[in-house]
Amino acid sequence: MDTSHLAQHAGAAGSLFASIFVVATLSMRTMIPLRVFAILTNIILIATAIPTHNYAVLILHTVLLPVNTYRLHQMLQLVRSVKKSVNSDLSMEWLRPFTTERKYTAGEVLFYKDENADSMFYIVSGRFRLVESGIELPVGALVGEFGMLSPSNTRTQTLECVENGTVLSVTYDQVEQLYVQNPAFGFYFLRLASARLFQNISTLEQQLAQHTARPVAEPKPA
Repeated sequence: MDTSHLAQHAGAAGSLFASIFVVATLSMRTMIPLRVFAILTNIILIATAIPTHNYAVLILHTVLLPVNTYRLHQMLQLVRSVKKSVNSDLSMEWLRPFTTERKYTAGEVLFYKDENADSMFYIVSGRFRLVESGIELPVGALVGEFGMLSPSNTRTQTLECVENGTVLSVTYDQVEQLYVQNPAFGFYFLRLASARLFQNISTLEQQLAQHTARPVAEPKPA
């Protein structure tokens, strides 16, 4: 059998299947199926590029295959972590791969009230305080997420570093991408934001109760 004809048929078949996979991806709304189809497309085009000696396609998809495989592994790992975290204590440890570490010294301000917000922070160490409410945030707290939920995307309070510490920052763009790609992450994020909101309300109620409980000083006799 003429191997050149076989190679041509293999190339045509590979191109056809790859085109079908590309069209199929247009109907997908989540990242994991897209990555799976991308991996299958890479494999098919690599297999058809070998007999046709199409080295450009072979090199391109040989590079893209491990990239797509790694990204798929990341997303699957994230989904597993989210599902586990939804039923456990609220934590942002699993989000570390998507964050940037920043260090602050006492007296530094991370952000000011009413300024534009573009990221939120997870406190790893040190002490940080919300200036307007006087609330001190412990290690493990999430802060800055209200700016994302605010219609104007502005900070609702000023955050100051009280004692040298480290935070992990994640941009709102990354959070939105994870939210769209994984509904479970969206649910988890809402739980985190709600927990912080109720914590703030509880703290403010305690401060209000303490303030109203103070005895009123009696007027001095004339």
